[in-house]
Amino acid sequence: MVWSVAGLVHAVADTLAARYGACTVRGELSGFTRAGSGHCYLSLKDADGGNALMRCALFRRTAAMLDFVPTDGLLVEVRGRVAVYEPRGDLQFVIEAMRPAGAGALYEQFLRLKARLEAEGLFAPETRRALPRHPRTVGVVTSTGAAALRDVLTALRRRAPHVGVVVYPSLVQGAEAPAALVEAIRTAERRAEVDTLIICRGGGSLEDLWAFNDERVVRAVAACTLPVVCGVGHETDVSLCDLAADVRAPTPTAAAELVSPTRASSRELLDGVAAAMARCVRQVLDVQGQRLDRATMRLVRPADGMRRHQQRLGLLAQRLRAGARSVVRERRQRHDVAGAR
Repeated sequence: MVWSVAGLVHAVADTLAARYGACTVRGELSGFTRAGSGHCYLSLKDADGGNALMRCALFRRTAAMLDFVPTDGLLVEVRGRVAVYEPRGDLQFVIEAMRPAGAGALYEQFLRLKARLEAEGLFAPETRRALPRHPRTVGVVTSTGAAALRDVLTALRRRAPHVGVVVYPSLVQGAEAPAALVEAIRTAERRAEVDTLIICRGGGSLEDLWAFNDERVVRAVAACTLPVVCGVGHETDVSLCDLAADVRAPTPTAAAELVSPTRASSRELLDGVAAAMARCVRQVLDVQGQRLDRATMRLVRPADGMRRHQQRLGLLAQRLRAGARSVVRERRQRHDVAGAR
């Protein structure tokens, strides 16, 4: 018997539906995404550490009835049915109910490391530094082939094309990524050629982002002498590097926006400074003009004083002449009397 592709897929789907009509599966959430339609797609990993992985679909109506927020690494129990997605011939599990069953092994490791590093003070708010308001050069630690780098460069070019960018290439996923990230951070410190350092990568599952939860990377971020902005994953993704950095950005694009003032805001600031300087110059000119007016008035007043002194001298001269004539007359009278005697 020769099967058509559709016939074989239908037969397999019917067999699975008959054999596994309704069953409950326990596993660890991974790669949870919510589409614009409201449907959710995820994978279930084996909770015992095995390599088995099963793709799952959670349709909008079922997702709306959940009383918790599914996150990567969460251990859950799902009830549903095994089906075949016919357009691709993929095996999938259609979830009809889901409830948390505790944290998965990877998430438990995340929480234990977070508690230990937090107790050491690596995440203390008082250790965080302010970012430079007007950086001249920004460093970026990420993969050169990542979309995150393109997002950062696009945002910087749009907002602040005058800011220089230095890229420190590094792996951002896989077993070799932690060592590469630490080396890139130390290279940026050693060269001391940037004012701010961005550490970023795009979104992914907890496993994909695990390099940014590695203790070596977290300690390198906390000890970095440069102000660090960490933009790893999407807004809902929180890594330990986010907690150790000086500033956490929800996305790589947001990280670029945090370190670079827009040209418009810079122009507004310069316009404000120019207006303040103009006001200061006008005030100085007004004060100096008033001093000049007073000096001019003082130069005019001596002429008036000379006129007054001249008038006074004239009066004194008149009094002197009148007094002399009076003395002469008196002496003459005395002389005449004396002569008569």
